[in-house]
Amino acid sequence: MTRRICIFVLCLVLQGGVLTRAYATTPAGFDAPSAAQVWGAALAYIAPRALQKFSIPQMTVWGLNGLTGLDPDLTTTLQNQQLRLYGPNALIKAVPAPANANDATAWGQAAASLAAAAYNSSSALQMAGTQAIISNFFDELFNHFDPYSRYEPPAQAAQDQLMIMGVGGTGLTLATDDSHVVVAAVAADSPAENAGIATGSIIQAIDGQPALPAQLTALNARMNGIAGSTVNVTLLNPDGTSSPPAAQNITLTRGYVPPQTVFIEPDLVKGIAMVRISAFNEGTADQFGTAMATIMAQNPPPFALVLDLRGNRGGVLRQAVLVADSLMPKGQIALAEGRDPDATQDLKAEGSDLTNGARLAVLVDGQTASAAEILSAALADDGRAVVIGSETLGKGLVQTITSLPNGGELFVTWSQVFAPRGWPLQTLGVMPQLCTSLGNASVETQMASLAKGNNLLAPIIAQERAMRPPVGVQQVLTLRGHCPAAIGGNLDLTAAAWLLQNPNAYQTALLH
Repeated sequence: MTRRICIFVLCLVLQGGVLTRAYATTPAGFDAPSAAQVWGAALAYIAPRALQKFSIPQMTVWGLNGLTGLDPDLTTTLQNQQLRLYGPNALIKAVPAPANANDATAWGQAAASLAAAAYNSSSALQMAGTQAIISNFFDELFNHFDPYSRYEPPAQAAQDQLMIMGVGGTGLTLATDDSHVVVAAVAADSPAENAGIATGSIIQAIDGQPALPAQLTALNARMNGIAGSTVNVTLLNPDGTSSPPAAQNITLTRGYVPPQTVFIEPDLVKGIAMVRISAFNEGTADQFGTAMATIMAQNPPPFALVLDLRGNRGGVLRQAVLVADSLMPKGQIALAEGRDPDATQDLKAEGSDLTNGARLAVLVDGQTASAAEILSAALADDGRAVVIGSETLGKGLVQTITSLPNGGELFVTWSQVFAPRGWPLQTLGVMPQLCTSLGNASVETQMASLAKGNNLLAPIIAQERAMRPPVGVQQVLTLRGHCPAAIGGNLDLTAAAWLLQNPNAYQTALLH
């Protein structure tokens, strides 16, 4: 890549501002210092990065309106340079508005002071607690943004990090074979793969203790642990012999092993391989490379590949870009534009085609979103693949992520993505070149037309590619109505098999 790729996940830890002594009398049940730190850090992070420009005072007032969501009798306003909290019939508290409109720390402290007064006067807030008050601040704030900016509390944030980064482990999955414990799978770019352990190897012992088939569940659990810790495995070759003559001992240092997201599916028909990508996490590109190496090592290698992105809700943008880079020798992948200079990225392919030019079909459906849409649009616009299925979700906004002082995470939309031909993915989605959501009769009509050198959807696709912001709602609905979003099914596979086995129809369906 010629420029640094914009990564969907940025783990930037912000430090909270210094708190004043004003919280010495804060009600014991409400953690005002924590709320002030979290809100101040969040406001400081959002202000320069959000796709739309909002002032810190305005965002603070929006957030404080979240108190009303917990107790309808409470309202907050910014009047006469004061943040004011009102109850049903009277002013409860007024806090001087910070003199500097750009001082996020001061505005976070002022908001927390008002929230503390609200907590002290409201049984509903006391029942909700500090974390709910913090969360409602963000819920109301982001109601004024887009559908994807959000706050995740600490527990949810930690769970999401495990899904993206993976858990500490060796990358080994064990199974039983007759009377042995064997290696059933080795995760891509894992400690086990890097140590050269092959599937089918017989595990004799783990940490010096015999590996018994009856203990399989416990043995698999021992493969996971704290990243940086070690485990020793004693193994034999798959044929039961050892090399060197004594059983081989390998010490593995556990590392982060992302969950498997790339799966080799049975061949669609002879010569047409199929790979499914369920999501994009930190291991997806490596897993895809490993899968393609396995597929292309077949003799003869497949003449076509189906890339199944149905149900793929996206994930780490950089991983989708790397997958595109492994299928496109050159060309534009996407352009991301935002207010922050770091949000604007020109993403281009400068890799090599792992399929050696094999025909490529991409399956999508109404649940294909975000990074998966970016990959689909890149391959279609480049003329590298034919997209088959239904209209996709239409998420063309990218979020940057930061950790907050309480361990929660903030997702802030900071850029809009444009496909290689310049059209926005947001709301439009990706229009397939062969639509399956209108049923069998429609697919048969389209295939007959493609066989004669004509793509019935070409005019609709041309309209979509010609779209430029701002895009009207009615225009979007009209275009999407030509191939309504739907859940994928077997008709997608039937259409892909037919198209990839008919070179002339395939060429007609490609965008030129």
